[in-house]
Amino acid sequence: MKIETTAIHAGRGIDPATGAVAMPIYLSSTFERDPDGEYARGYAYSRERNPNRAALEKCAAALEGGKEALAFASGLAVLTALIQGLEPGDHILAPDDVYYGFRKVLGGVFAKWPLEVTYVDMTDLDAVRAAARPATRLVWIETPSNPLLKITDVAAIARLAREMNAISVCDSTFATPVLLRPLEHGIDMVMHSTTKYFGGHSDVVGGALIAKHDSYLFERARKAQQHGGAVPSPFDCWLTLRGIDTLPYRVRAQSAHAQLIAGFLAAHPAVERVHYPGLATHPGHAVAKEQMSAFGGMLSFQVSGSAEAAIAVAAKVQLFTRATSLGGGHSLVEHRASVEGPQTRTPPNLLRLSIGLEHPDDLIADLEQALAQ
Repeated sequence: MKIETTAIHAGRGIDPATGAVAMPIYLSSTFERDPDGEYARGYAYSRERNPNRAALEKCAAALEGGKEALAFASGLAVLTALIQGLEPGDHILAPDDVYYGFRKVLGGVFAKWPLEVTYVDMTDLDAVRAAARPATRLVWIETPSNPLLKITDVAAIARLAREMNAISVCDSTFATPVLLRPLEHGIDMVMHSTTKYFGGHSDVVGGALIAKHDSYLFERARKAQQHGGAVPSPFDCWLTLRGIDTLPYRVRAQSAHAQLIAGFLAAHPAVERVHYPGLATHPGHAVAKEQMSAFGGMLSFQVSGSAEAAIAVAAKVQLFTRATSLGGGHSLVEHRASVEGPQTRTPPNLLRLSIGLEHPDDLIADLEQALAQ
């Protein structure tokens, strides 16, 4: 089944009680027990299982070609559940340019836990191999990365993780299953901040973890979800499923727009550097071309000059909205170093763009006037 069809049908069906085409929202927190004491209809308490969440999980698994999925209240809740499943003394390998929220979870929430983490350039396979330890149990990758759009060879990292006897997890939020399906390249689990492209309308927060096969870490994440309570509401699940209906078409349009905008920025005299894997000059272009069907709707660029110069450009845009997050219909611009704070590793003159569904000519015109001296 093609992904366009999967996005609309997986996990859903006509409501048998009313014939409704759109899935109802099951707001009930509890469900009736049968006279024999069982729950033959499959639901007992919404923290443990809810029809809307079950539908979202089935759809997410189908989109990625996975065996099973878990839906969470946020993308970072996915990470938190996975880290909680590790053993004392376990070692984690993560990208040196990983999303800054990852570092906050490891360095803040789990700061006192007996875990070790090594941040390494995941584009350098020798460096990844050298960073491995006997206690390495989790290899985390993010491709394209946030905000430098680095590209990781997912098949190569999956092989290295197996050699380490570690579980590999890919944050594929930027790519979505429309452009990249990491499980097909040997990755054990893939996660998404469903807040972004899955929801697609900047109106819901959530996360998903999809497994290729059974593993102790996935089962422990399930316990963290169901018993720890980091679950999305039925309405959140309904909103996310509604967004998934149009996911393939939105992502392809945003990718096409981003390619045009990246080309414009790469030729602009006021731009120092553009980070977009769709450009032939990008160091990860060949790998991205091999493993992705297109290059995504996210890009970042460095304005010639200082942080103040970049912030001034962001202040002059008229169509782009100055806001955090990504993946919605509105195009967004953000000075990432300001958001990430004093520990940021992001270049101070970098602006991150989430390309939306406006006409690319209008977006280019907006950037052109904002970059004008």
